[in-house]
Amino acid sequence: MTHFKLYHSTADLPESWDTLPVQDIFLKTSFLRALEQSSPANISTYFLGVFSSETLVGIAIIQRVEMYLDDVFRKTSHQFFKRFGKFLISKIVKGNALIVGNLMHTGQHGLYCNTEYISEEVYLHQISQGLDALKKVIKDKFNKKIRIIGFKDYFENDSIHMNQAFFKNENLFKARVQPNMIFQVRTTWTSPEHYIADFNKKYRRRYKTARKKSQDIICKEFCLDDIENFSDAIYNLYENVSDNAGVNSFKLHHNHFYQLKQQLQDNFKIYGYFLNENLIGFYSFIKNYDKLETYFLGYNQELQHQYQMYLNMLFDMASFGIQHQYKEVVFARTAMEIKSSIGARPFDMYIYLKHTNNFMANMLLKLVVKYANPVRDWDERHPF
Repeated sequence: MTHFKLYHSTADLPESWDTLPVQDIFLKTSFLRALEQSSPANISTYFLGVFSSETLVGIAIIQRVEMYLDDVFRKTSHQFFKRFGKFLISKIVKGNALIVGNLMHTGQHGLYCNTEYISEEVYLHQISQGLDALKKVIKDKFNKKIRIIGFKDYFENDSIHMNQAFFKNENLFKARVQPNMIFQVRTTWTSPEHYIADFNKKYRRRYKTARKKSQDIICKEFCLDDIENFSDAIYNLYENVSDNAGVNSFKLHHNHFYQLKQQLQDNFKIYGYFLNENLIGFYSFIKNYDKLETYFLGYNQELQHQYQMYLNMLFDMASFGIQHQYKEVVFARTAMEIKSSIGARPFDMYIYLKHTNNFMANMLLKLVVKYANPVRDWDERHPF
């Protein structure tokens, strides 16, 4: 008999959770524990196990997101679109959403089922039942109605798209969002020098210029104590970049990086950029089996152009991926042009959404998706 169980804490997860044959660190209890201890104020994470008899055969991460205007709009939001967006969001999105997946990171990091024991169709049906149960829990405990249901971030070739009957029955519409920028490491690149040698003349010159501009910067890996000692500076640099996003759905907890390092240890790395012994930037990434997942970064906006910090961070992360023979460096969405200039390529991603009110609300929700996460034309660079 197939059934599900909802868990409100990682402490309650069954021992078999980490023994499932899934190669995704974002679904392991070490990451989930760090997330639980340092989630944004407006995000709560729940965990769902799908069982065949008493055997765990599938898992899902579900996040309750409280969407309010101060959490969404930042300092740099364009005033006209900010007013228009606020109107739409106040009417359509404002309130509580349930997202199947991890809203804080690009990619499908919310679902896994072992298809040797359960079909994806049966598994998704259990997820649906779990969402209904969670909606009732939230209504009873917090007196909040869930207004939006979402399944996030699937590549075009993901098997989940074969379940259109499920999504149709659940009234979920499919929407394309900004692509995931992925840097695929060639087998011929056994060192960063081989990677740079494959650049054409224009981009090799660009690389040399960026490195020359950053020659006064010292890059240092942070240990756990460093993250604690520089926590305020790290968070301020993160906010500099986050607040310039214009539209965002969360703000990290102040101790998020510390908790990640404490739980993931060597699988989470953070590097600081120092100028005259002052921290002026940082970047971070997570080792995810054969993938290197770039994570949050930050920098001093006034010094960014002079030292080309963002471009140098991209080069540094690509070089780490090459040196340690990862198959891919996942650069996530946004800033597509500059990421393509170092060799990353776009891979389309899709989400499934619905508003729980009515058909018209669903139509307006599509406008909100286009506004908050527009798929736009951009010039892909070809550096090789």
